[in-house]
Amino acid sequence: MSRLGAVIAGGRSSRFGTDKAEALWQGRPLIDHAIDALRPFVDEIVVCGRAHGGLPVLADRPAPDMGPLGGINAALHHGRERGDGIVLTVGCDTPLLPAALFERLIAAGGPAYVAQLPLIGCWPTYLATGLDGFLASDAKHAIRAWAALAGAEAIDWPGLANINEPGDLAALPSTSFPRKRESMDGGPQEP
Repeated sequence: MSRLGAVIAGGRSSRFGTDKAEALWQGRPLIDHAIDALRPFVDEIVVCGRAHGGLPVLADRPAPDMGPLGGINAALHHGRERGDGIVLTVGCDTPLLPAALFERLIAAGGPAYVAQLPLIGCWPTYLATGLDGFLASDAKHAIRAWAALAGAEAIDWPGLANINEPGDLAALPSTSFPRKRESMDGGPQEP
């Protein structure tokens, strides 16, 4: 089953004060760290809400300013049109994402997300039509509310860095996770 990776990057960065997707950590923009973390687990990566690095860009669906669910919805529809079975989503502001986290999300076998950071998730593309309906409703457009309706599993994964303010960036460790990982079948794999 093919997988689409989607980096959600359309936020306003109001608490950060400047464009946090482009804020540098280890000499590279935060968004590039999120892309690198996703790459070993997907067949294609798209960026939702902005252009970056020549990757395909998706506008929020059904309209701008829908929040993170607008980006997830755009990715679900794009993935379904491509024939992907699932979409892995991350925020542009989560640079330290271990391989084991993606393996756990995929292993859930259905919709799943990180309880502490629900933007990080694994969403079957068949959820696209239901998300359209949810976004058209008067319900609060929160990922957790939609995830509950979709029957998604909340996976506990404490300690993930989420950059919302400049102090969060300053608190990141000076080194990241190693880029090598063991594949799910036990063999070494490079991103």
